[in-house]
Amino acid sequence: MITIERTTQKIYPGKWAALEEIDGRYNEIEQNNGFPAKRRYKFVIGEDMNTLIIERQWDCLAVLESTYEKVMVLPEYQALGQELESIVEYSKTEILMPLP
Repeated sequence: MITIERTTQKIYPGKWAALEEIDGRYNEIEQNNGFPAKRRYKFVIGEDMNTLIIERQWDCLAVLESTYEKVMVLPEYQALGQELESIVEYSKTEILMPLP
């Protein structure tokens, strides 16, 4: 069953350029490890102008889980997470499945 992963992040003001640089390095790791393409959104009107929404569509929850298990042990992936601490104030991930 299709699974949607949605991550909401509040970015510290003035940190968008640094985020883009790190995101480029995330993209490289993710593309080499079977992640589906992500879509990124920034509020124009609404929540908070420093909020980023990232969405991916996975074939199923099992694929999402196994893919993350594979990359979460990579030292370079872990290092990127540590770099994000000075850029991302808040992060929340939701997993959604369509209703029948």
